[in-house]
Order: sequence, then C-alpha cells, then structure tokens
Amino acid sequence: MKTKIDYYLGRFLALLMGVMTVDVLWGVFTRYAMGNQASWSEELARFLLIWIGILGAAYASGQNMHLAIDLLMPKLTDTNQRRLKVLINTLIILFALTVLVIGGARLMYITNVLGQLSPALRVPMYVVYSVMPLSGLLVIYYKIVDLKSPEAA
Repeated sequence: MKTKIDYYLGRFLALLMGVMTVDVLWGVFTRYAMGNQASWSEELARFLLIWIGILGAAYASGQNMHLAIDLLMPKLTDTNQRRLKVLINTLIILFALTVLVIGGARLMYITNVLGQLSPALRVPMYVVYSVMPLSGLLVIYYKIVDLKSPEAA
C-alpha cells in the first residue's frame, strides 16, 4: 500500500511541478512579449507552490528524507534508539493531527462558510486549503507505517 501511495503521490507532485513551470513561463511570456501579464498566472503559481510545498513535505516524511539532527541518536544503545524513534514518530503524528488535520479542516470550514474566493481564478479558497488535512493524513499514515516497521519496534 505504501509503495502505491508513494508512486501516485510522486507522480502527482511531478505533474504539479510541470503545470507550475508552464504557468510561470506563460506569465513571463505574457508580461514581456505581450506587455501585460495574465492576471491568473501569478495566483495559480502561488497555489501550486503551496500544494507542492505541503504535499512534498508529506512525501519527504514518508521517504524519511526530512531534516533531522543526529546528535543524540548515535550515542544511544539500540534499544534506546528504537524508543527515541517511537517517541519522535508519536510527536510527529500528534503534530500532524492537531495542526494539519484538525487545524486545516477548521480553516477549510471557515473559508467555506465565509464563501471566500480567490481574486483572479475565482476558486473557492477551501479547495486551496484542502491540501493541509490531506497532507496531515499522509504524514500520519507514513509515521504509523514507520512505527509498525521492525526498526521502530
């Protein structure tokens, strides 16, 4: 299951990067060749950057490519290293649950109730913010998989 999620998430992130590249090139072209930048291109690039950054962080978390400071880990015994990994993964799960899933869902709810639309694209803002709970659920899934792995047990 994890390999399928990794595969599709990686492809989706690559697609978003490609769309953002084309969008930015279009914005530059319209600004310099036509004298007036397309109003929607900058906003779309901003939204794509948000999605790539937050989903990319979830993907990096699943690949264990996130930033880590390894000062304490090498000094511990194998048993204490496993305990520390369990503690770290549990704290990450709690953070993702409270900030990304619950906080992101509340942000989506508020922007939906207020009916906020983006200025240029007229996209409901809750759609843009939906990446937060999605990313939080992915981080939680990846960390639960890490906790179930033999290394963390």
